[in-house]
Amino acid sequence: MADALIFVEALFLAVFALATFAFVISSVWEGEKRAIFIGSVAFCILLGGGVGLFALKTVGFFQSIPGLLSLLVGLVISVAALLLLIRTGQNPRALRGTKGYIVGEVERFDERAQVFARNRVLPPGSEQYRAFYSEHPQWEERDAKRRERGGPLGAPGLIDKPHEGPNVAALFASFSIPSYLGSSHIVQPKAQPYFHEERVSLSPEEATNRVKGFALHLGADLVGVTEVNPLWVYYKRGEIFWDNWDDWGTEIEVSHPCAIVFAMEMSRDMVWTAPHTASVVESSLVYARGAFIATELASFIANLGYSATANHLRHYDVLLVPMAVDAGLGEVGRLGFLMTKEFGPRVRLGCVTTDLPLIPDGPVDLGVEDFCRVCKKCAHCCPSKSIPFDVPQEVNGTLRWKLNAETCFDYWGRIGTDCCLCMRVCPWSHPRTLPHRLVTELVVRNRIARRIFSPLDDLFYGKKPKPISPPKWATYTSQ
Repeated sequence: MADALIFVEALFLAVFALATFAFVISSVWEGEKRAIFIGSVAFCILLGGGVGLFALKTVGFFQSIPGLLSLLVGLVISVAALLLLIRTGQNPRALRGTKGYIVGEVERFDERAQVFARNRVLPPGSEQYRAFYSEHPQWEERDAKRRERGGPLGAPGLIDKPHEGPNVAALFASFSIPSYLGSSHIVQPKAQPYFHEERVSLSPEEATNRVKGFALHLGADLVGVTEVNPLWVYYKRGEIFWDNWDDWGTEIEVSHPCAIVFAMEMSRDMVWTAPHTASVVESSLVYARGAFIATELASFIANLGYSATANHLRHYDVLLVPMAVDAGLGEVGRLGFLMTKEFGPRVRLGCVTTDLPLIPDGPVDLGVEDFCRVCKKCAHCCPSKSIPFDVPQEVNGTLRWKLNAETCFDYWGRIGTDCCLCMRVCPWSHPRTLPHRLVTELVVRNRIARRIFSPLDDLFYGKKPKPISPPKWATYTSQ
């Protein structure tokens, strides 16, 4: 009996040692020095324990004492493994998507009230300026001070002067693409088939498979379909880019019943430099990809004979995060971003609304709400203290964590980038290596794992991880 228990214990230790060794190799590839050191120590302890058990058995040590100790150790290891592997109860709210978090009356969000629209659109002294601030006088003084710092990024690249030039050039190059693709005749292509006089007849199943496949082929990493909830349609137009001031303040109407929502991964090597300029270069590049994918996908649908509208950086009819939740791409985390199983918050979103009949996907429960209640790492690391530490609160009829957009946006103006620091430090943002995939699977399935791996992330990577160096082509020198 004792020999069998010793074998089981040695086997468990060997499995844990192998997993730890894989983690060390992954950390070497990631360049995470702290994780390499702690992982190596853990590997040595596990390996030493296994060798010690074998040595003690060889010299007959276990023949001279009862097997009770061995039995207890074996039971502890077995129970611990079982508790981590079983699936615990799901979150019924998450499985209902955004509907599960509606606890009161929800008012549609006015795009004119968005910090970006207030900063880069309203010309001081204009008719629109006077109309808006007569309705919202509480923001006028704050917004005036913010405009003194410049546009959404203030003085772009300020944090990395004097060598920010190439990265700022790269970010503006990428930001130019959505502008080219944002005019109304492009984002709303005519529903006129290119090769046919009538609409192409497709079953909802085939249409869904084709639009999803095309989106992935164009460069999307995740894609889902949902019905358009009118609550997530912007109320009034606030972003003006082509002097189409007649549209400012007009109510936005979306008659399309379906939305195709997609997510694109942001490069770990670039995001891990946050809040420096390399991270905003990546943001702008992925926004450009999103504009391309949304435009191509809308055009594809239009050429089938159906109506479609592209939603990207220079034209939004809908709020993308709640739409993505309802499309099954993820859940909303403490930092206010969409959290995906595959990439955490390290994504940007795009969308196409359409009248092409499609089959909606269902919402998902990834355990994000439970994990974020415990973690709070993004809140601890946020330099502008814009992320709340408390439990989700009711905001405009929905239960959620509310990012303070005003203080976050002010910080952008001080550093000249879009920060991304919360995205960088999130434990869900690690690369898709085998050890991190295993941890993700456990966290998604199990409440105990969520409570274990949050502090372990602090142990292996630090409570406030430092940024890494960017690729050579995107290097910077900070003051």
